[in-house]
Amino acid sequence: MKRTVPSPAWLETTARVTSCKYRFSRMNTLTLGIPIDKNRFLIGFSYYAHGKSHTGEFTSPTYLEQGHTFSINYNPLRPEENTKSQTQDTAPLFAIGIAGSIVLSLIYLSMIRGCN
Repeated sequence: MKRTVPSPAWLETTARVTSCKYRFSRMNTLTLGIPIDKNRFLIGFSYYAHGKSHTGEFTSPTYLEQGHTFSINYNPLRPEENTKSQTQDTAPLFAIGIAGSIVLSLIYLSMIRGCN
């Protein structure tokens, strides 16, 4: 019988807003310039855990004043992990972009060859 060790519960602390920036929508061909994400503000924050200061960012639909405080939970084994920060993995999007450009190039080349 295999024993599993339960992971420790995340601890709560207070975070403080350090910055709030408005994110302008970028022109996107697939969305025709219509913003999909309603969270238009990029909120930077910091919190103190295990003797160190940590930082993070998240998006919000509303403006938060610098100095505003709120509660977050963090992983006691890795205090830099918290419940508010968003991780963005751009690798899949980058891979799709490369694969798409290769496919479009092959289609274009086959069309040119077919015209002769």
